[in-house]
Amino acid sequence: MEKVDNIIELIEKGQHEEAMKQQKQILLQGSHEERFVLAEELFQYGFVEEAKALFERLLEAYPEEGELLVLLAEAHIDLGQEDEAILVLERVQEDDPSFPQSLLLLADLYQMEGLYEVSEQKLQEAKSILPNEIIIDFALGELYAEQGKFLEATRAYEMVLHKEDVIAGVNVNQRMAEVLSVGGAFEESMPYYEKALDDKIEINTLFSYAFTAMQAGFNRTAIEKFNELKELDPEYHSLYLNLAKAYEREEELENSYQAIKLGIKQDEYNKELYFSGGKLALKLGKGEEAEKLFRESLALDPEFTEAAVTLTKLFLKQERYEDIIEITEMMNDLEEEEPRLLWDAAIAHQHLEEYSQALNKYDSAYTFFKEQPDFLSDYGYFLIEEGKSAEAAEIFNTLIKIEPNNLEYQDIVQRLSE
Repeated sequence: MEKVDNIIELIEKGQHEEAMKQQKQILLQGSHEERFVLAEELFQYGFVEEAKALFERLLEAYPEEGELLVLLAEAHIDLGQEDEAILVLERVQEDDPSFPQSLLLLADLYQMEGLYEVSEQKLQEAKSILPNEIIIDFALGELYAEQGKFLEATRAYEMVLHKEDVIAGVNVNQRMAEVLSVGGAFEESMPYYEKALDDKIEINTLFSYAFTAMQAGFNRTAIEKFNELKELDPEYHSLYLNLAKAYEREEELENSYQAIKLGIKQDEYNKELYFSGGKLALKLGKGEEAEKLFRESLALDPEFTEAAVTLTKLFLKQERYEDIIEITEMMNDLEEEEPRLLWDAAIAHQHLEEYSQALNKYDSAYTFFKEQPDFLSDYGYFLIEEGKSAEAAEIFNTLIKIEPNNLEYQDIVQRLSE
């Protein structure tokens, strides 16, 4: 083994060229034992091509040796040669001790290719050979979870958790929690999140726990965990909107607003933070701040129609009709017009006594709101002001069909028909 030790020493010293020269000597003239030990060492050090060559040379002498076939397949996988790996693994004999391992590798490869049924078949075959091997149950859990088969995934993970909490460095409690949460079993997932976090605090797991707690209606738990995450990693941008939402559900509007402001400091190009902040500012009676935040969100995304609609609604309450026109005209270049903006523009033009523009906007909005009483009422009264009695009568007749007991509409139709 002295030659192998020398090669490893050269690699560790960074003398790779000399190491590979000596590797070739063992490839051509070394003993089987030297080749095998060197191949395993080279694989660990990342010299996968060189390891593969040694495994292939060994297979010339032991063509049906399952352990060698599995090692060669792993080298192919490392090199991105999945098809070659499958061909090699299919050569492992059923009576070979390495056959179950070959089935696990095949299952993983077929799963990567989206051939889930074949993958499951390989895993079930392995389980029939080794019924108590929990790595197989874990692999089944991973396969089912990827397919969205949450019930089957939880059963598989449960089998693992009877014996182990961690498999191949993966926290199985965390996996179980994620599967339950994604499957909508929010409350049931929470104890598994707690166990996973007791084992190790991991920020993505902590976020998922907090988010799931909020979905389950445990807002105080969500607030506690989101704040814990904020202390661990203030640059975890996704936490701020959700923290604000949890505070808002608890009617702690000022805390919610402050969470948004902290989020904006960390993630200044997130339009949703500005938009949510604007809505919270309105609830807190901070109209000027709300307007500023809505405008910021539109500056980041000029096609953000929801922000534009909310802003024009604010301007309507404030009777700032020119500002409404400014926003609606800014949105005119959109491929699809936002119906509510057409309606708001119509009202604004009407109040500014720009009646032809108002009529144009009302006509355009009518396509979208022909069964909406509030719109029809605005439109109908505008048509009366414009002296368009026949069109107004038609609108109010539609309103009577929607609200047959409305005496005001009936009186208007009667007057218009006189």
